Amino acid sequence: MALILGIESSCDDTSAAVIADTTILSNVIANQLVHQKFGGVVPELASRAHQQNIIPVIHEALELAGVRKQNLDAIAFTRGPGLMGSLLVGSSFAKAFALGLNIPLIEVNHMQAHILAHFILKKGVLERVPRFPFLCLTVSGGHTQIVLVKDYFDMEVVGKTIDDAAGEAFDKAAKIMSLPYPGGPVIDKLAAAGNPAAFHFPKPQVGGFDYSFSGLKTSFLYFLRDQLKANPDFIEENKCDLSASIQASIVRILMKKLKLASKEFGIYQVAIAGGVSANSGLRKAMQDASIELGWETFIPPFEFTTDNAAMIAVTGYFKFIKNQFTDQRSAPYARGGI
Repeated sequence: MALILGIESSCDDTSAAVIADTTILSNVIANQLVHQKFGGVVPELASRAHQQNIIPVIHEALELAGVRKQNLDAIAFTRGPGLMGSLLVGSSFAKAFALGLNIPLIEVNHMQAHILAHFILKKGVLERVPRFPFLCLTVSGGHTQIVLVKDYFDMEVVGKTIDDAAGEAFDKAAKIMSLPYPGGPVIDKLAAAGNPAAFHFPKPQVGGFDYSFSGLKTSFLYFLRDQLKANPDFIEENKCDLSASIQASIVRILMKKLKLASKEFGIYQVAIAGGVSANSGLRKAMQDASIELGWETFIPPFEFTTDNAAMIAVTGYFKFIKNQFTDQRSAPYARGGI
């Protein structure tokens, strides 16, 4: 049995997790509330908060797992993509910790980890895991991709956004409506009480399996601008219907290309991953597709949708058994794909 410590610090959540092979023993996340008043993540503040949080978070993860640091077999950390300052905190600590314990160091691609989160097991719980090959729609504030997953580390991006990510579209729509940050979960909550057919927005015309959300954001902005001229209280009076309508539009765009990819590749094992995979509208659309198209769908538990170290640790385990280690020369990168 391999005990892996995972460290995640790609954006504004400091997280540490301990995993025994693929069974999670602990997964601790420290959120950074400091960004709320700015309506978005401030990179400098994020890296400072990581410096404050990383030692107590790792200490708590080890305690909850009942594991002494001397018993760890390896340390896995997020190398990228993400915010450079935040990544530097996590990677620097991981390298120093591994050097001090004289154990292997494993660098992890953040986007691969979101997909491999589907292989995390919980003690005493019978979990379903996808079989290769499968399709995975990875959706977050920074990425929107359709990935053909042939093996743990054999992944091909077959579709991606050509401009903005789906999560960014949610957050921008929320900001336009003056909703609190982060806006995606707020829209999801309001949408539950709204009519998804109340308002209609144009669909992007993009070829292949690629996505575009910039036009949708602009359309939403101009629609509200025009409505507010006639009625200054339009947003307040219609925020539930507006939330339901913009959510339905984003989900339809996501699902249309995912269905096309499934048909094109003849793959009916389909998963979602990333922060937006927590969205109730997207989850329902996946469940509906399993009935309509005979998909075997895989939807991660909420705790493994947003940035978390459990997904870093399980990815680290799959690299550990292949002896895919790195050294002290490893450097983080801000941009990059799978």
